[in-house]
Amino acid sequence: MFSNVAKELIQRLCRFAWFHVRGNRFSLELFYFLFVSLFGFFILQTLDGRTPSFTRPRNLDLFFTSVSAVTTSSMSVIEMEFFSNTQLAILTILMFGGGEVFTSLVMHYIHMFFINVSPKDCNIVNPASQCGFFDTIELENIKIQEFGNAKSDNLCNQTFSTAENYKEGDLRYKSLKFLGFVVLFYLVCVQVLGLVSVLIYLNVISSAKDILNQKGIHSLTFSIFTTVSTFANCGFLPNNENMLIFRKNSGLLLILIPQALLGNTLYPPAFRFLIWAIGKFVKKSETTYLLDNSKGMIGYHHLHSFVHSSLLSVSALVLIVMQYVVFSSMEWSSGSLGGLSVYQKLVGILFQTVNTRHAGESIVDLSTVSGAVLVLFVLMMYLPPYTVFLPVEEDGYNYEKGNKRSTKILENLVFSQQTYLIIFIILVCITERKQMVNDPLNFNVLNIVFEVISAYGNVGLSTGYRCDLRLEQDGGCQNKWYGFSGRWSDQGKLVLIVVMIFGKLKKFNMNGGKTWKVL
Repeated sequence: MFSNVAKELIQRLCRFAWFHVRGNRFSLELFYFLFVSLFGFFILQTLDGRTPSFTRPRNLDLFFTSVSAVTTSSMSVIEMEFFSNTQLAILTILMFGGGEVFTSLVMHYIHMFFINVSPKDCNIVNPASQCGFFDTIELENIKIQEFGNAKSDNLCNQTFSTAENYKEGDLRYKSLKFLGFVVLFYLVCVQVLGLVSVLIYLNVISSAKDILNQKGIHSLTFSIFTTVSTFANCGFLPNNENMLIFRKNSGLLLILIPQALLGNTLYPPAFRFLIWAIGKFVKKSETTYLLDNSKGMIGYHHLHSFVHSSLLSVSALVLIVMQYVVFSSMEWSSGSLGGLSVYQKLVGILFQTVNTRHAGESIVDLSTVSGAVLVLFVLMMYLPPYTVFLPVEEDGYNYEKGNKRSTKILENLVFSQQTYLIIFIILVCITERKQMVNDPLNFNVLNIVFEVISAYGNVGLSTGYRCDLRLEQDGGCQNKWYGFSGRWSDQGKLVLIVVMIFGKLKKFNMNGGKTWKVL
């Protein structure tokens, strides 16, 4: 009896709170990423590294790593081989929890919690029933008055007054539940297939397994960590060199390429295809409803129309081909691809160009790549994962329209994405101004821009830091297998933490800066 009353009270309190923050998905996701980042930091802090010989990282670096894993940025300030198996397991959980597919599933079920009353439970005779809460968040066609309205007693009569409304609302509700199951199936199925494929490859190809044995990394640990990281488009690997030491293992690269694409850039078309395929066998009414109402369906912005999904696939392919052509023409005979056969170069370049679009794994030392290619990579990292050439008008879901509109004053203060990036780059140049004077070859503007854009795009590629480029050689510098930001000051790292979180939430500010007019 008490448990039922407590559950009812909690649900009513949560609904009351939701009505004051409902629609504010930005605050919800910001809280999620901050909470999980802090949780991961405290766990990592309590655990010891792989061996006592490693110097224990500072708390700021551990927090930086936790944020980097949760935001799937893979910006590294600590060598990955420092972490023990237990810490690697925590990082795996953080990457899994920060992946785009998983976070979309979490947000979907949070919304479902607040609209968990089916139209069948809404009794016209009982106007005090909970049907007034049904679909107040997402169902745009059903107009329900705001919480606390004096006319709320008539909500059920107003909302479900006809048999058609009952049928429509029930189908919507079933479709919402079914959508969550499909996302979960997609999430598990793709990663299990990837994990099995990587394990089989490591057991068949001795050269790849020998590398792990030399590193003291178990093949199962590597397979799970790498599969989760690649699908989440994070880019962390349990070894220091990332994919550089596997550049000749073309089979492994080919296994990971689909994982990187299906976890982010090509998720919408693949997800829509999965719904269509399931509809051929089961749940035909729900799948038909989802496919026909994808443009405005519950605010799940990963579910696009057929035209939009098709154009997204073509756009992603064109961007990859463009990078492939430029990278091949500029770097084919350079030292960055030295020691590789023609086939290995073809596969390696494809892997590198795919990973530039947000996955962040690398088979080359980016400090040896030409400036033209680096600038192209900056552009690719800046573009959001669902960048699409869409010549037709579509009324897709808009995060800002889906939320309560802010006041006009606050809207006028919102800058564009480019403005924020320029501000962040200026801040980093200020915090690292001494290094830019004393170590200009490493701390140049291009490297700083590359690092900031990589963090903003949640990609994780980095030019690194080279001791041989220092003007003053004192013999105390050692090359480390972490990113360029690992050499930054504490202030610069704090700025980059903000950039990573901002980049993870950039979808909420795609229309920012419209009040600025350049005449």
